[in-house]
Order: sequence, then C-alpha cells, then structure tokens
Amino acid sequence: MSRRSLALLLLAGTVLWAVLTVLQVQVGEAARFSFSLREVGIGLARLFGNGEGLEPAAQAVFELRVWRGLTAAGVGACLAVSGAMLQGLFRNGLAEPALLGVSGGANLGATLALLALYGYARGFVPPSGVGAGAFVTAMAFAGALATSLLVLVIARGDGQIDVVRLLLVGVAMNTVILGVLAAMYSLLLHDAEVSRAVRTWTFGNLDDRQPVHAAMVCAGVLVAAAAIPFVATELDLLAGGEEDAAALGVSTGSVKVVVTLATAFATACAFAAAGQIAFVGLLVPHVLRLLTGASHRTLLPLSLVAGAVVLLGLDLAQLAVLGKRTLHTGVLMSVVGGPFFLALLARAGRLGSW
Repeated sequence: MSRRSLALLLLAGTVLWAVLTVLQVQVGEAARFSFSLREVGIGLARLFGNGEGLEPAAQAVFELRVWRGLTAAGVGACLAVSGAMLQGLFRNGLAEPALLGVSGGANLGATLALLALYGYARGFVPPSGVGAGAFVTAMAFAGALATSLLVLVIARGDGQIDVVRLLLVGVAMNTVILGVLAAMYSLLLHDAEVSRAVRTWTFGNLDDRQPVHAAMVCAGVLVAAAAIPFVATELDLLAGGEEDAAALGVSTGSVKVVVTLATAFATACAFAAAGQIAFVGLLVPHVLRLLTGASHRTLLPLSLVAGAVVLLGLDLAQLAVLGKRTLHTGVLMSVVGGPFFLALLARAGRLGSW
C-alpha cells in the first residue's frame, strides 16, 4: 500500500472516529438528555475551555459521555495495536495481548483494591468517591505492568527472549493468577456487593469513566504509537524467521523487548481503565490483515484507528439499541467478536491451524 493510500485511510478512520464520538455524546444511555450539535459545542467549550456550558445536570451527563467515548476509543486502539504487534512477533495471527499475563495481573490488582475498599485490609483507610475509582485503576495498572515485566524477566532465561518461552510463561502466569483469584473468591467473597463489584470489573466496564481513565488510555496509545517506527519494518523482516532477519541487520532482541514493553504498557492501560475486554486485540488486526495485507508499516497505524472505531462503534450501537440495559463491554465483545472470528476462521479454512 502506498503512503498516500495509507494517509487517506488514516484520515477516513479519524473522521469516522470523530463522527462516532459526537454521536455517542448525543445518544448516551440517559434518554432524557439528547444534545444537538450546538449543545455539543457548548459542552466541549465548558469541558476544555472557559465557556459557560450547559445547565449543571446536562453538563454532568455530557461530560460522563465524553469520558466514556474517549476511554472506549483509547481502549480499542491500545488493544488492537498491541494485538497486531504481538501477532507479528509470534508470527501467528491468533496471538493477542492477554498472552503476556497482563489480563491476569490487572484482574488481581483490581480485586485486591476492591477487597481493600470493602474493608478486607486491616488498618487501611479506603479513599472515597473519585479517589476509590482511581485507586482501583492504579492497582489494576500496577498489577498488569508488574505481571508483564515478571513474564519478560522469566522469559529472558539465558539473556535472550525466545517467543515460544514468552508465550508459555505468559499462559502459565495467567493460569497461576486465575488459581489465586479462584481461591480468594472462595475464601473471601461472601458479600454480594463485593462480588458484584469484582464481577463488574472482570467483565469490562465503561460506565462512569472519569478523566483519569481517558488520560490512562491516551498514555497507552501514545506509547504504542511511538514504538511503531522502531518495529514496523523489523516485524516484516521477522516474518521470514529470526535467522534471516538477523542476517539482514535486524536486532531481534531489541525488537522483542520494544514490542513486549510497548504492548504490555498499552494493554495494562486498557485493562486498568476499563477491565477485561476480549477479542479486540485478536479480531481487529486479523480483519485488517485480510483487507490491507500483512505489512506492519500499514497494519500497525491502521490498527490504532480501527480499534478505536470498532469499540466505540459497538458501544454506541448498544447504547442506541439497549439504552440503560446495556451489556458489560467485555461481554458485548465476546458475544459479537467470538462468533464473528470463528466465522472468519471457518471461511479461511484455518480451523485447527494453531
């Protein structure tokens, strides 16, 4: 694909993202609040400038919708580009961000934070209000990042990262954390309210997002985007094998470290901001590869935009159709993404190719 074609696609995707963002703000889940384009402008002026804004109740609803939309787009971008990078690193179209143990670590961190908030940690004075949400987000991020770094350290072994070892360590780490969480749930979670809070986070959630969540996923997007120029060509060369890539001057070790760290950080930001959301990092790069080819110089930047559009578009669709009775975002992606991905695999004749 030429640079001109890529630029046009990125521009079209960005425009579509902007349109979906405005529509998401106009629709939302509070049916009695619908905003015209003029009111959207007034609300944004208040949010990002010094305008008078809408009347207080409407402005509050407007801002919640803005943060929800920005968080959804950022999460989709983080997961999609992380999936594209990992699929290139593992040279397998079925690789996805959770393989690094990030999902398990985020789940563990968030669960510990929720237990502390509900009084299971002696001597701990839990924050309240916005601080409680920020605390859960920070713990989920710390757990995700710590787990992914531990996976990276263990996978290095003799000083070199082997992608097969990285995969196995990540799967093993997720399994260990799953066992720990199951034990915690059995021993501690007898309170229905606590169980509901943990379940809400586990299944992914975009309700009541705040600036901290939007800022976190923006940081993940920026880190992932910054890594693209350093790994795009190298991942294309790695497709022919590590030995051939090394013979062509690729520092395979550096590429593995950059991809692993960038995807771990971006995925940690996504999971910490919105909980566990499946299939975005698996499905979006796979579909783009079928449509635009396997070149990572095209695939990676398009994944950023397409991931944002897909998750934001699905969230908008369910808000418009279901209103207040919306599904958790992780559940929505599983319901929509799972069958769609199975259909793609069946059509391509690749069932059992793993």
